[in-house]
Amino acid sequence: MMRSLARTGGALRRAAAPATPQRRNLGHGPFTDAMHVKKNKFVEEWNGRREITEQAFEVNLSNLPAILFCCVLFPYGIYASSRAELMRKGDPRYKRSGLC
Repeated sequence: MMRSLARTGGALRRAAAPATPQRRNLGHGPFTDAMHVKKNKFVEEWNGRREITEQAFEVNLSNLPAILFCCVLFPYGIYASSRAELMRKGDPRYKRSGLC
């Protein structure tokens, strides 16, 4: 008796399943190969150049002054002018720092 109930239950479950599998378009969204996108050779060259910048960068006497200015002198100039303004105005942040 138990055996026959188990068999019928299984048969009912199998019959309730859909006969055809669900159709899915994986990754086939609104943009397809039919759009014929052309690559811009200048953009591709720039991307390649950007990827190897670390290997192509050289420091020599012609670009050393620009590197020193951008990495040392300009940031220090901003720091020094900001500090001088805080000292001149008597800002509480400068007074609390213990430098005056």
